[in-house]
Amino acid sequence: MLRAFYWRLNLGLKKLKSKRLRKKLGENIKAIITNSQNGIFAVDPEDLEVGQKLRSGGFGLEEISRLKNHIDLDSNVLIVGTHIGSLAIPLSKHCKEITAIEANPKTFELLEINLKLNNIENITPHNIFANDSSEKVEFLMSKVNSGGSKRKPKIRHFFYDYDDPEVIELDSHQLDTYLSEHHFDLVLLDIEGSEYFAMMGMKEILSNCKTLVVEFLPHHLKNVADIDVDTFISALPNHFTSFQLPDHHQEHSISEVKTVLQKMYDSNIGEDGIIFTSI
Repeated sequence: MLRAFYWRLNLGLKKLKSKRLRKKLGENIKAIITNSQNGIFAVDPEDLEVGQKLRSGGFGLEEISRLKNHIDLDSNVLIVGTHIGSLAIPLSKHCKEITAIEANPKTFELLEINLKLNNIENITPHNIFANDSSEKVEFLMSKVNSGGSKRKPKIRHFFYDYDDPEVIELDSHQLDTYLSEHHFDLVLLDIEGSEYFAMMGMKEILSNCKTLVVEFLPHHLKNVADIDVDTFISALPNHFTSFQLPDHHQEHSISEVKTVLQKMYDSNIGEDGIIFTSI
């Protein structure tokens, strides 16, 4: 109960801070241009997560360093959940080409601006929602944490609607059908609980990739996707031989994936990006 109260208080204060910043800047300010270790970025002034970290100097620098170990200048990369490009833009300097998927239309506008600000020519952006079928999907556009925007959760939770997100309807697509290119050396999935559905719609793409990085958060499985660990694992291709949990400094054989992920799920322990690899 105390933990729930803490999160309600913490998120409530963030919402208040975000609103005050918006009021101070005025409605006509659509973005703030900031120089960071990731590059030059136009960020949403109300975003107190990725946006604020970029304004403070940098975001995801350790993750960028890890991902660079899995690509080279000949690599093709697919990022599903590109946000404003804070990972994609610095990674583009270390690979051949990046296909960038971003569902949020407001965030996508910033992504396109940031590609121009950084003179990036090897990233191809697509403003689509990756799914297991072609259908209309309700989508929450979060304000305080725009990177936390997501499909409307199956189970409502304060985490997802504390900042009164706008609800819009998006067309969704299977990436195996939508994308003509199915061969990527690295695939990165970070789409706030929709990872399972996206993976089910990109089975051919995943069967060809050398490295898969996917976010795993138990509350997303429970509330957003409403699936269990076995269902999540069923979407993984069968050619991977090992996986790493960078947040927890662990590496395991793929034979342990059910045991490890179930234990994490039961303990409500997440991982920002599980790295699945094959020898």
